[in-house]
Amino acid sequence: MDDVPVLPALAVASATPASPATVVYTSSESLDDKRKLAIGDHISYRVLEDKNPAVSLVVTDAGDIEVPLLGRVSAAGKSCRQLAYEMKPLLEKTYFYKATVIVALDMATQKSPGRIYVTGLVSGPGPQQMPADEVYTLSKAITRAGGVAQFGNEHRVKIVRRDADGTTENMEVDVGEIINKGRIEKDPVLQPNDLIVVPRKLINF
Repeated sequence: MDDVPVLPALAVASATPASPATVVYTSSESLDDKRKLAIGDHISYRVLEDKNPAVSLVVTDAGDIEVPLLGRVSAAGKSCRQLAYEMKPLLEKTYFYKATVIVALDMATQKSPGRIYVTGLVSGPGPQQMPADEVYTLSKAITRAGGVAQFGNEHRVKIVRRDADGTTENMEVDVGEIINKGRIEKDPVLQPNDLIVVPRKLINF
């Protein structure tokens, strides 16, 4: 274990419960070794021997973090302690005789509940990741898909849902009434794996 003077708190995550104001890391061994970092997580990073304050880093969509002196380092899927120990020899190879690396989770990204799928006559069909921090409704999914296309029938949009018992439920919704008339009480809340189908208008000549 690296013995160094106690310094001010650097982060809010620890392997043992503590308030953000009292969390103090004095060695890499005290870091969280349970939770794996994920895309979107905000972490604090510091080398104690460097004497500079901690810097805030974000795990990118590629699973990397941009670390001072080291550049891009793979972070997703690793614990704070594991990541710290991986960076320690890299820093000691060139920049420090001894490096006590502190990596701590500041803010965890919220996990999406799942995906829904939009097909048929919309501008941008395809899968959509459901947001973790909001109620995701049919009108939001249609809007995110670019809206109903020119020949799409917004009045007969279908939601196909497979229930836990294996049965299939079909619902028909007038999205035009929701979007154009503000009838939000008729806007159904989507569930993971829902299939939204926007059919073609029936054109009579």
